[in-house]
Amino acid sequence: MSRKGVSRRRFVTAGGAALVAGLAGCSQSSGSGASTDGKSSGETVKIGVLEDRSGTFALNGTPKWQASKLAIEEINADGGIDGAQIELFDPDPQSDNSRYKQLTRKMIQQRGVDALWAGYASSTREAIRPIVDRQDQLYFYTTQYEGGVCDKNVFAVGPTARQQLGSVLPYLREEYGPKIYTIAADYNFGQLSADWVKVLADENDAEVIGEEFISLDTSQFSSTINNIQEADPDFVMSMLVGKNHTAFYKQKASAGLDVPIGTSTAMAQGYEHRRLEPPAMENIYAGVNYMEEIPSESNTRDGGFVDRFYEMFPDAPYINEEAQTNYFSTYMYKKAVEQAGTFEQPEVKEALESGISLGPEHAPEAPEGGSIELDGATHHVDHHMWVMKADAEHNVEAVKDEKIPEKFLSETVGCDLTQEDEETQYTPRDYFEEAE
Repeated sequence: MSRKGVSRRRFVTAGGAALVAGLAGCSQSSGSGASTDGKSSGETVKIGVLEDRSGTFALNGTPKWQASKLAIEEINADGGIDGAQIELFDPDPQSDNSRYKQLTRKMIQQRGVDALWAGYASSTREAIRPIVDRQDQLYFYTTQYEGGVCDKNVFAVGPTARQQLGSVLPYLREEYGPKIYTIAADYNFGQLSADWVKVLADENDAEVIGEEFISLDTSQFSSTINNIQEADPDFVMSMLVGKNHTAFYKQKASAGLDVPIGTSTAMAQGYEHRRLEPPAMENIYAGVNYMEEIPSESNTRDGGFVDRFYEMFPDAPYINEEAQTNYFSTYMYKKAVEQAGTFEQPEVKEALESGISLGPEHAPEAPEGGSIELDGATHHVDHHMWVMKADAEHNVEAVKDEKIPEKFLSETVGCDLTQEDEETQYTPRDYFEEAE
């Protein structure tokens, strides 16, 4: 049934509906037809999860999909959301933005999903955001990203570039010195992230002495490595992405380039420290809200997030940054729906905007550690951020952690979606001369 113009269901009482044991509705990986496996005639909440399990971004998207399934299984086994079992629709978008648009329309117009999780790349988010906005669909975007989206329907709950780079750049400035060389993917994410490096450099009394934007099809980095060696920076900031760019780390090790490298992309997403032979990732510092190795109690204790994930997916190669964000945002949605007392999306958005927090008292919902809060005005999360360092053998340790709020939209832009319905993406160049 189409969502548009259709009133949402109110909760039935637990005694008035048959409940589904376990995961309600099997995965709709083919995207064809509603599932009947384990589905009762009782009330269900419909969730759409569109994450890449094949194609260019399968390495990143598969753990996201798995973590969503873990959260849904846990919630359903614990009684669901106010007694309503979650019915999951999860066809594979195959890293194809045209297919994403098609499936987004299907999730909203045919499946009538109450909430949607979708997409790894920023280009995917921007491809489906007009569809989401036309239908006023509640949408969670869980990838770490360049930041700046102020949209009534979008909850961008991954860390922003300002949060990730704002954890690792000041640390490297303090440890190694003020001269920075930036290398970044030549598209929206890389360009905006490089702008944030310039803003953060200015704030931390540092200087960007060189900058390169590298096309996504580039896999030979000899000239870039030579340029870095000639510039002789105190450290490099890397926002390289994708399969081809992974070659940089192997080639820099072969060339003997031992300058410290800060990153918002490597290790936490594509787990290069597990996939590449040492010492490719030596002296890499990642600013992240989550890696499998972070030493938080809710993550690493017996029966913690890592144990539960691998119990369900024993053959998974790694739990990446976005997987954890898919996981905790499902619990944030649960908490908001139960606070609202309804599946009605306007009321659920209002509950989310009231400020949902997760922390040790709600474990296992916040594996990144400490307490995290959803800022209702901006629809972003104040994250517990970590600086994770890889050594010559690719062992990873935490060298710094701190709570970093989302500051760009809240303090600089003044985005307040509780007061004004916007559908805008702001950039650092809109506000900072240093980004020019």
